[in-house]
Amino acid sequence: MGIQEKSRRYEWSRETLRLLKAELDEVIASNPEVPEEPGGWWHQYVCPVHHTELIFDPLEANARVYGCPYGCRWEGEPYRGAWFVFKHQAMARYILQAAAVYAGTGERGYSEFGKHLLLRYARQFPLYPVHPDAQPWMLKGRAFHQALTEAIWTTTILRGYLLLRDEGMRFDKAESRIFNEFLHMLESSMTEYHRALTRERGNPENNYTAWLIAALFCIYAVQGDKLKMRELIRCEGGLKHHMSIAVRPDQLEFERSVYYHVFVLRAYLIAAEMGSRLGEDVYALTGGDGQSMEGMLTVLVRLADRNGVLPALHDGPYKRVPYAREIAEIMEIGLTVYENGSYRGLLAAAYRDMNGEQGRIGMLEALLYGKSSWNGTMGGPVSAASAGPVVSSIILPHSGFALLRTEARNGIQALVDFGPHGGSHGHFDKLNLMVHINGAPLSPDRGTVPYGSKLKKAWYLHTACHNTVSIGERSQLPSKGACVRYESSQSCAYVWLRTQEAYEHAVLDRHLLLTEGWLLDWFEVKTEKPEVVDWWFHYIGSGNLVDAGGDHQTRDSDEEPEDDVWPRQLGTEDGYGYVSAKLTHRLRIRRRQLDLGITSETGLSASVSFVPFEGMECVQVESPGTADDPSRKMEGILLRMKGERSRFIAVYRSGDRPVELQWKASKEGGRLTLSDGKSIRSFRMTSQGLKEMVQS
Repeated sequence: MGIQEKSRRYEWSRETLRLLKAELDEVIASNPEVPEEPGGWWHQYVCPVHHTELIFDPLEANARVYGCPYGCRWEGEPYRGAWFVFKHQAMARYILQAAAVYAGTGERGYSEFGKHLLLRYARQFPLYPVHPDAQPWMLKGRAFHQALTEAIWTTTILRGYLLLRDEGMRFDKAESRIFNEFLHMLESSMTEYHRALTRERGNPENNYTAWLIAALFCIYAVQGDKLKMRELIRCEGGLKHHMSIAVRPDQLEFERSVYYHVFVLRAYLIAAEMGSRLGEDVYALTGGDGQSMEGMLTVLVRLADRNGVLPALHDGPYKRVPYAREIAEIMEIGLTVYENGSYRGLLAAAYRDMNGEQGRIGMLEALLYGKSSWNGTMGGPVSAASAGPVVSSIILPHSGFALLRTEARNGIQALVDFGPHGGSHGHFDKLNLMVHINGAPLSPDRGTVPYGSKLKKAWYLHTACHNTVSIGERSQLPSKGACVRYESSQSCAYVWLRTQEAYEHAVLDRHLLLTEGWLLDWFEVKTEKPEVVDWWFHYIGSGNLVDAGGDHQTRDSDEEPEDDVWPRQLGTEDGYGYVSAKLTHRLRIRRRQLDLGITSETGLSASVSFVPFEGMECVQVESPGTADDPSRKMEGILLRMKGERSRFIAVYRSGDRPVELQWKASKEGGRLTLSDGKSIRSFRMTSQGLKEMVQS
């Protein structure tokens, strides 16, 4: 269905076309020029003080000062080169937007504007050098530091060209010569980049490869070269091979980052769109173990929360408008090609992140790919009609994630990570637990800041940043774990996860039991010699720590002996330098349990109850927050034990009424009794895992 036809059928499409046209009119009035300077590395467009992405105004012709949301002002490199990445990407998007507006209105001025930018880039591209300032590890580009960025930019420009050509735009003889030389140069560069990556470097599974393939598919579509496209589908390092080695059989991209999964899937879908132009059904392509684009879309639905929000696992942004655009694009294509209504929940969430209450209205992705009368303008939780049925608990055995859910819509969701490390985009976070309560994140993975920030390596990848355990105040090793046992039903789910690789001579076991009312978290650590073991729980909101006898941790104490006071800064290595004790007074645990009441900024409340084992120390901490704004501190709880065997037991519950816990030690290892006001249940640990003893 063409853009004009959509605009005749759907009100949202007419309004979207009007808004995109008005936006483009403002751009055209500013008389933008293609930059003569190449782009650098966008990850360096980040404030070194607040670690937030710097502000970019696409209408600014040649920025010299680059500001952060907190008022910092920066000049020179590397910010200038990074700014040019955004500028070049914006110019490429204007070409595609001009093509879409021309397709919808038939007004020649938009075709001429898109054509003008195309020819300016065709003339300028040969003048960009192979980037002399690129970092040594990079596959170097010409218009950008990275060949990866150049490939993405190429796909946007050529999709704009193809749409303009579809609508009747033509070059004269001289213009065709200029454009064809540009196209030939792009093909030569992308072919060489692809060869270097897949053969010289022996790294065909790299996410770069997907984008080099997508760029080459765009070039072949412009040229009408079906033979080259077919070869690149089937050859070693081609699309089918990449899908077979870069996507795990459970449909998640091998680096186990949702961001890079979306990133690779978007490249695949662009390649498939180009394939359709030459009569190739690439949308139906499958990898060697059944991997498919449809499967990759569906696994995102399975991982999303009930509001359609995806977890920021490992490297990837927590929230970022360009990322939301990418999610919107793949979900619009998914709805069109595979007609799966369950994609609407993620689509609605992406549009809310970009456009607030307007939702889908005014978005280029919708105009290019969207269809149907649905406008996605929901502001609260995604309705069942738009999000599809509630997804039950799942386990991704190859990627190593377990997601525990029950049918209780206002209950608890628990996501835990036990899979392979994830390579250069992995974190040291085996058995990391992420909890949602009442449909909102309570303790999410914080994501990752742009890589130009020192916090990327100094904080966000370390164990102390995650909800798991660290030993000896050092981060885990790059490692993997295993699922020992997994069971689920509509009202209950249980998983037992283990890693023996995170530390030498240590075994970590995490048992999670989810019911409709609470989540039981039982963590066991065994080491060959006595070790200091730290159990971390970081959360969103404000927490009040109190023991069951009513003693609050509310003050510092100048009268306590030295060994009864935590240092303000907890350490210097492996992220510990970024964690500070919120209150240095050690809480004296006098009763049978320790309770943490948490209130979020939106007014939601949750409680976490802990069993205070003998010798356990506890301190409330704070550390850099989620990756969209690290300067907004995140609170947490640190429980510390020392010995050859350490045990940590916590119970999470929605609302401000904690469960009641009682621990009774025994030769068999002890028994936990839990009362939630409705029932009393008892559990003990056995060689087969968590076992329930009594229920009343």
